[in-house]
Formats: sequence, structure tokens, C-alpha cells
Amino acid sequence: MSILEGLRARRTVYQLNKELPIPAAEVRQLIEETTELVPDAFNMKSARVVVAFGEKQDALWDDVYEAFGGKVAREKIDGFRAAAGTVLYFYDETVVSALQEKFPLYAANFPVWANQANGMLQLAVWTALREKGIGANLQHYNPVIDERVKALFGVPASWKLIAQMPFGGIAAQPEPKEKEDIAQRVRWEA
Repeated sequence: MSILEGLRARRTVYQLNKELPIPAAEVRQLIEETTELVPDAFNMKSARVVVAFGEKQDALWDDVYEAFGGKVAREKIDGFRAAAGTVLYFYDETVVSALQEKFPLYAANFPVWANQANGMLQLAVWTALREKGIGANLQHYNPVIDERVKALFGVPASWKLIAQMPFGGIAAQPEPKEKEDIAQRVRWEA
């Protein structure tokens, strides 16, 4: 599959289940390799990933529901809980601050670059999962859930939660994507 074919296939899939079309070990390898391959500024390697699976997957989404005290519909949270797993994306603030100290001229840019690299990682993992027939969607329940996630997974305080990506078997395909007038977003000038 080419890059463009992968991007065309990558869609937001909300109807997920725990039935993966490939073994969990292959999913793990895919996420690890993708994390290693995605570039970032100054080769800082600030991205951190935790994959919730099995009981931890269910506990994660139960904690998300509890963190909001019922303000987010249980049905919505249960849709994410129904997935086989969730990729939790972080960046390590100690890595970022070390580079800020080492390169003070660029200090303000390192958090921005860490977020950009994390976004590239999210898209790369999402597309790689889709190439294997796995659906996913991207959620942003942080910062409300940050402390619960850190406690559940024992991650360092310096890890900043960026996004949550439930993934799993595709129970229902998303609706066709509406074509946009790309000229509103891309200009070509010669």
C-alpha cells in the first residue's frame, strides 16, 4: 500500500470491537517499529507510548468515565471501552527541558516540536493499524484524566498525555467522507 492509499484508508472508526484481524504481538511490533521510525526535531525522541490492552483497556475507560463524574455519556465511553486496546500518546517533558537548556535559542520551540512529532506518530500508527485492517479513532480526554492515567499505568510525572487512540476490529465502517474544496486550504503559486 502506498502512503496515499494508506491515508485514504485511514478513517475515524467508532464502531470497534475486541476482535483483531492480526495477533496482538503483531500489533505490538507494528506500534514499536512505527514509534522508532517517526522523525522528530533534533532527534529528541520525546514521544512515549503506552498501550492499554485486556483488563487495562477496560480499566482505562472506566477511569475516564469516573473522571468526568457522569458528564460524558456512558454509552460514548463504552464505545471506546469496546475496542481491543488504546494507544496512549505522551511526550517526556524532561527530554524537552534538557534540550531547552542545551539550545536556549530554540527553547520556546521544543514543546511545539515535541507536539508536532507526536502528531506525526499518531498519524503513522493510525495509518499502519488501518493497513492491517484495524480501525481506530483519536480522543482527547486529557488533561482531565491525566492523573488517573499516570496512576493506572505507573508512568513518570514528566510524561505529558497528548491523546488516546482506541483501536480494534471494525464492527461497522464509517460513512463516506465528504469531498472538500481543497483550494480553500492549499494554494499553489509560481
